[in-house]
Amino acid sequence: MIRYLFVLLIFVSACAPDNKPPIEWGESPWPEIRKERINTLLPQAMEAAGVDLWLVICRENNNDPIADHIGGENAGGTAAFLFYRDSEGFHSKVFSPSGESTALDELDIHDEVIPIERGRSAVSMAVDFIKEKDFKTIAINSSTGSAQADGLSYTQRMNLENQLGSELSKRLVSSDELIYEWLSVKLPAEVEILRKAAELTAAWELEAYEMIEPGVTTDADVAAFLDAKMEEYGVGEAWNPTQNPNVNSGPDRGHSHATDKVIMGGDVIQTDFGIKLYGRWVSDIQRFAYVLKEGETEAPEDIQFYWESARAGNRAAFNAMKPGAKGVEVDAAQRVLMKENNSEYVPWSTGHPVGYVAHDVGPNLGGSQSPSVRPAAQKLLKEGMVFAFDGFHAWTLESGGTKTISVEEMVVITENGAEYLIAPQEELVLVWN
Repeated sequence: MIRYLFVLLIFVSACAPDNKPPIEWGESPWPEIRKERINTLLPQAMEAAGVDLWLVICRENNNDPIADHIGGENAGGTAAFLFYRDSEGFHSKVFSPSGESTALDELDIHDEVIPIERGRSAVSMAVDFIKEKDFKTIAINSSTGSAQADGLSYTQRMNLENQLGSELSKRLVSSDELIYEWLSVKLPAEVEILRKAAELTAAWELEAYEMIEPGVTTDADVAAFLDAKMEEYGVGEAWNPTQNPNVNSGPDRGHSHATDKVIMGGDVIQTDFGIKLYGRWVSDIQRFAYVLKEGETEAPEDIQFYWESARAGNRAAFNAMKPGAKGVEVDAAQRVLMKENNSEYVPWSTGHPVGYVAHDVGPNLGGSQSPSVRPAAQKLLKEGMVFAFDGFHAWTLESGGTKTISVEEMVVITENGAEYLIAPQEELVLVWN
C-alpha cells in the first residue's frame, strides 16, 4: 500500500487572481512515489529478471537515463548506486561524493549513503563491496534494445571491467529485463494521476471542436487553442511541442504538426494530443469529429460506418487485454474486424505503453500482420501496466491519399482485465456549419 496521502487537486474559485491556473497542482507526489517504487516494485523486478545486484553509475552532465528514478539526478562527481538481494532481503547502498551525499541521504530512499572523500573513487568502493559479497548476477545499464537500460558509456564499462577483473566481469548482464519489469508497472497512485491527465486531455479536445468555424478555422488554430489550455492550466507537453497537439482534417500525415489547412464541411478531423502532469506523467488520447456539410444533420452513411468499424476494433482490442495476454494477441484481435470491414492497410501498432513518456516501457501491442521488429510484442501484459491503444479503420479519399480513424483510449490492466481510465468516445463528434 502507498503509505502517504495523495495530494488532492484544489480547484480555484472564480474570484481567484488571473495569474493563477484553474487547478492548483500542489507539490509533486514523485518523491514519495519514487520511494515506494524502489521499496516495493524494484525487488519484484530484480527477482523476475534473476538479478542479485543492480549497479547504476551516475554523473554530472552526461547522466544515466534512469538517474532520476533512483535519486541520482543531482550527481556531480561520479556516484555508484547499488541495489541488491541477499539472504536478509532487499537493500540499497550508495557511494556518493561528499558534496552530494548529505542531500541524497536526506531523500530517505536508500538504506545507506556512504560519503566518498575527495580523491577516492565511488566505483572502486562499489567494486570492493561487490567482491566482498560475491554476487553471482550483476546487472549494469548496457543494452542494445532499450535506451533506458543503456546509460553506461563505453569508457565507464571498460573501467568497471578492469576493476572487477575477468572472472567477475563474466557475471555482468544487461539491466534491460530488470528495467523493463520495473518501469512497465505503475503504482495505483500513478494510475490516478494518469487518469486525471487523460480526463483533461479528452475534455479539452472536445472543447476545441466547439470553437471550429468551418471555412475559417484551420488545423493550426485548433492546435493553438489546445496550446493555450496547457498554458492556462500550467501543464506540460506529453511529447515534442512541434507535433503536440497533432490536428489533421486532411489525408493521413502520421506523427506530424498541425498545418494551416482550412477545416471544411465533409472533413474528418483527427486530434492526437497529450499533456504532462507534475513534469512526470503523460497522457495520449485521440478524439475524432466530422464536419457537417450544409444541409446535413448527421454524418453520411459511409463515414458513420468507418467510425463504428474503428470503435468496434478498439473494443475488440480492449476485450483482449488481460494479464497473461501477449501484445501481439491484442493487435490481432482488432485486425480481424478490420479485415471483415474492408479497412485499408494500417501499418501502425494497435497500441503502446504510456506513463513517463508517451511511448513508455512495456509490451508493444502490435506485430500480428507480419513478423514484428519489436520483440516487446511477444511480452505479456501484467496488472498495473497502462496503455494507449487504437481501433483502426482506413479508407481512400476521393481527393487522394488515405484517411484513418484511430480511436485511441487509455487503459490500466487489472486482475480482471483492462479498465478504461476515462469513458471512451462512443459517438463521432459533429461540428456544425
